[in-house]
Amino acid sequence: MFLRLKIAGAASAFALCVGASAAQADVLFWSTQAKPVEEAQAMREQVLNGAGEVDYQPNDAGPWLTRLNAELQAGSGTIGVLGALHGDFSAMDPEDLADLDDLGIGASSDTFNDLAKLGTGSSQYIPWMQASYIMAANKKALEYLPEGADINSLTYDQLIEWSANVMEATGEAKFGFPAGPKGLKHRFFQGYLYPSYTNGVVRTFASDSAVTAWEKMKELWAVTNPGSTNFSFLQEQLLNEDVWIAFDHTSRLASAFNERPDDFVAFPAPAGPEGRGFMPVIAGVAIPRTAPDMEASKALVAHMLKPETQIATLKATNFFPVIDVELPSDLPPSVQAAGAAIATMSSSPDANPGLLPAGLGDKGGDFNRVYVDTFERIVLAGQPIEQVLEDQKRALERIMEETGAPCWAPDAPSEGACPVE
Repeated sequence: MFLRLKIAGAASAFALCVGASAAQADVLFWSTQAKPVEEAQAMREQVLNGAGEVDYQPNDAGPWLTRLNAELQAGSGTIGVLGALHGDFSAMDPEDLADLDDLGIGASSDTFNDLAKLGTGSSQYIPWMQASYIMAANKKALEYLPEGADINSLTYDQLIEWSANVMEATGEAKFGFPAGPKGLKHRFFQGYLYPSYTNGVVRTFASDSAVTAWEKMKELWAVTNPGSTNFSFLQEQLLNEDVWIAFDHTSRLASAFNERPDDFVAFPAPAGPEGRGFMPVIAGVAIPRTAPDMEASKALVAHMLKPETQIATLKATNFFPVIDVELPSDLPPSVQAAGAAIATMSSSPDANPGLLPAGLGDKGGDFNRVYVDTFERIVLAGQPIEQVLEDQKRALERIMEETGAPCWAPDAPSEGACPVE
């Protein structure tokens, strides 16, 4: 990967102007990320090295929001920079965050930069780091790719054809899916399948395009290792070669790449009619309107997007860069492989992120259960797709109405509870 930082000349001049004040300012970095003791220490000693006097204070979401709201209501405060997930920022009033367009920096993914505008015309936060789910394959499977297929820009149809080719050649279904009790299958449906086929996840739950999505899932299941109902961490099945092609979270594929780095490749999730759906966990940095030293805060935000800072953040947190940087060779093979796949996926022209559910409170488990039950009834039990979707639609409507959670990407924004149309 080549370095491609989106920093304009004016932004470079800005950094030079504010650098001196940043060196003497004591900026409170109030974050919901990098909370474990080891990560927080690495943030202070490595990530923030060279950023001036910074007081890095990670907290759980509750205390983080309580103090922030108190300062906003008072009209003044001590918090200089905020670190949080996209969902935390999207729940805020954009008027409470400083406009960061004058920094001239952003992620290499235009999709991420658009999300960071929070529905306004300017950057309300700057993407900082990301994690995601990816695909992985044994290199033995590569010779069975469909003719003309590019592993970095597969479609669902090509993935199904590829898995069928492997099955025909080996006599075994070798696509692996984390459908076990502890598998993350619900995230696949919410962040990958639904965005790729319906361009939504709540509004479009029972739509005609959702019917097509589940038909496609049934086709994929027909060439999936039947033991997948017991698979939760696909690295194990890749290593024992029960599976040659797999989908899972980067952390649940790591052992395969670290133990046998020459045997496996990582690549983006496939695309459907509505783009390349994927679920990024996006964290960003922002500045509250009550920051005591706006220039020092902006200098710290700019520091977080430097290439060397992005790599230091990866080492400290295992979250991946949001800009294109060449990863150093001393990182574990799993990080090298996953980092390249995530960068390709998030910056692809057809990227269509399905964000983590937000605003559901203690109903998050019930929300996930709707998608798991739908999978089990349609794909495993063979029940009629339209009937199942209508049944589950009512359960989803109750959850959204009880929580009042507004829509999140890729669903169109809503006033109040996200409707199930």
